[in-house]
Amino acid sequence: MFAYTIRRLLMLVPVLIGMSIITFSIVHAIPGDPAKAILGEKATPEAVAQLQESLGLNKPLYIQYFSYIKGLLTGDLGTSFITKSSVAEEIGPYLAATMELAFAAMLIAVFFGINLGILAAWKHNTRFDYLAMVIALVGVSIPVFWLGLMEQWLFAQELDWFPSQGRIDPRMGFESITHFYLLDSLLQGDMTAFEDSVSRIVLPAVALGTIPMAYIARMTRSSMLEVMRSDYIRTARAKGVGEFFIIYKHTLRNAFIPILTVFGLQMGLLLGGAILTETIFSWPGIGRYVYDAINSRDYPVVQSGILVIAFIFVMINLIVDLLYAFVDPRIQYGKE
Repeated sequence: MFAYTIRRLLMLVPVLIGMSIITFSIVHAIPGDPAKAILGEKATPEAVAQLQESLGLNKPLYIQYFSYIKGLLTGDLGTSFITKSSVAEEIGPYLAATMELAFAAMLIAVFFGINLGILAAWKHNTRFDYLAMVIALVGVSIPVFWLGLMEQWLFAQELDWFPSQGRIDPRMGFESITHFYLLDSLLQGDMTAFEDSVSRIVLPAVALGTIPMAYIARMTRSSMLEVMRSDYIRTARAKGVGEFFIIYKHTLRNAFIPILTVFGLQMGLLLGGAILTETIFSWPGIGRYVYDAINSRDYPVVQSGILVIAFIFVMINLIVDLLYAFVDPRIQYGKE
């Protein structure tokens, strides 16, 4: 296991290098000049040329790239063209906001998705099975932006159950330590801030978690049905083992490998693909951070933001691969 982990970590190097090259090339292919975007359309050519020189944009692309890589090797993600702040310092709060939202969405998706899939497999070809699959089909078909807007209209505007914008009420004067508001409010014993943070994360988490929930439900159902046809399941039933114990102890564990795979892929997508949800609910996450940087041609933010998301995605997949061995003892890495 240790040797396998080291090999996978070493494989990250060429992956991230390739990702940095692709990102750098695409970012610099975006139409528009960052210097003109910063100074405005009425800027003089002399002012634009001076700013380009100060930002290093007048150098050949390969020199700009190697300067960027040199900074990465020393932990420097670059400096924002717009805010003049270090990207490594700026990106933390945005990344924490997206991770908090993604974990909440995945918690909802896993809980409802797995139980819907189990119910569908357990009551195969009954109205419960059909109902669960209809819910999964609706979940994967509804656009996230439409669901988010409908949630705001119904639960925030009409029923006034939940706030519709932001992570916490700014009037509270809450000061975050780790930028994970739910965790910080608990650590500080501020239950008012905790309740406000929970109420504000519910709607975006539900909107973001519907598609992963649908995928997990369908995968759980198909995996459970395959395992439930196994001989040892029939033997357990013949011995009089309770149906609930058979489903959750024997069947679910042996059907969990494909479910875990879907979980890893969807979690990575949530971290990098929550731009629509973050925009609708004014959630200050990394998706909106990178999107705003693209509009303002802030190259260092876009490059480093995408690279950080790619790194997290690869790490999540590595963790999922390692979890396979814990879920299924038959999987042993590093052995023939």
